[in-house]
Amino acid sequence: MTGPEHYRTAEQLLDWAANSEPGGETERYRLSAAQVHATLALAAATALTAGDDDYHADYHAVQAGMTEWRTVAGDQTPAEEQRERMGGQP
Repeated sequence: MTGPEHYRTAEQLLDWAANSEPGGETERYRLSAAQVHATLALAAATALTAGDDDYHADYHAVQAGMTEWRTVAGDQTPAEEQRERMGGQP
């Protein structure tokens, strides 16, 4: 499971917990599971690079990871923002 997938799962579990019986076992389980997924998402976000000396490989890994995070967060990538400013032109 990727960091963004953990993030989405945490959000879903929080939604489900909000619709659970307040104070019940199901609510507590969902909140606990959401916390675990949120922690794993955070860990994944801080470990985007491989940590080796290959700058170009690290750069591309970070860019790919950031694009996926922007998608999860609902943000546009810089290229999408530029296209929008230019009226949809490539």
